[in-house]
Amino acid sequence: MIDPVIFSFKLFIWTVTLRWYGVLVMFGAVVGAWIAGKEIQRRGENDEAIWDAMVWVLPAGIIGARIWYVVNSILGGSSYYLDNPIKMLYIWEGGLHFFGGLLFGALALYFFLKNAGMDFWLFVDSIAPAALIGQALARPANFINQELYGQPTKLPWGILITNYPSRLPQYSDLTQFPLETTRFHPTFAYEMILNILLGLLLLWIALRYSEKIKPGTIFGGWLVAAGLARVFIEFFRPDQPRIGDSFVTYSMLVAFLMAVAGVLFLLVRYGKWQLAFAEGWEEEYHIKPVEEKPRIRRRVIAEESVEEDDEEDAGEETPAKPVKRKPAARKSTSKSKE
Repeated sequence: MIDPVIFSFKLFIWTVTLRWYGVLVMFGAVVGAWIAGKEIQRRGENDEAIWDAMVWVLPAGIIGARIWYVVNSILGGSSYYLDNPIKMLYIWEGGLHFFGGLLFGALALYFFLKNAGMDFWLFVDSIAPAALIGQALARPANFINQELYGQPTKLPWGILITNYPSRLPQYSDLTQFPLETTRFHPTFAYEMILNILLGLLLLWIALRYSEKIKPGTIFGGWLVAAGLARVFIEFFRPDQPRIGDSFVTYSMLVAFLMAVAGVLFLLVRYGKWQLAFAEGWEEEYHIKPVEEKPRIRRRVIAEESVEEDDEEDAGEETPAKPVKRKPAARKSTSKSKE
């Protein structure tokens, strides 16, 4: 088992701790933003905007992901966070939900782009595949924290959950599920592989059909792909609360509705389903005009200042210098000697 803590040290009365969970989440976010920036640039927009947006999107996404995770846990009947409210803030211990991060992050991005006067569809088309890849790169953190695993399995790639506190209640009986021999489905790895493949597929479609697809198409495809992938993953999530006595989890229902919304979105986008609000939908991305900054031409300014000085000098009267006159030569009369 890998220690979740990379290192920690005392700073006055506080303990500063660096954990793998935070490092890998930030790594995934940075790589995802880099890929999104390349796609934004390819579409003709300024890629620096994604880094400005990250200042708002990333914190909002983390807060939303945590809120959704806590609410989902409470809906499942757990009283852990109700009994320990301060634990809601312990994000480093794990517990971020994809849908909460998606919702809050999308809202933050929308308001940022609206304020900046940039095309929303251009950005979400660029971010969609990058988000899948970035999310995948953060998934090894679940292995280090010994979370996000599935049911017991005999498959050779099953993983051991040797940290007893990480065991789900239904697998806490060590006589039935011994620590050293019971293996579980690596659900996080299934999602990681699926996300990378789907992210690369969306990037390929965006490049291959760049001249044909309309704004919003990649985003619609992401809704379908990410939704169906999550429905599949939920079959390997025994920790997720279910609706009544059914096998359907709340996350599975949301993911399925997300995929349906993606299909309807694409039908409207390509005119297969006519809706009034979709009339006049842009056929091309709107690129924000580049604001030209005034150039300071120092040489010209210097020349103009010199000319002004010359004009001022010419306007002032210069006192005439006194002219020295040479004394006139005297005429001498000489008497002739007799």
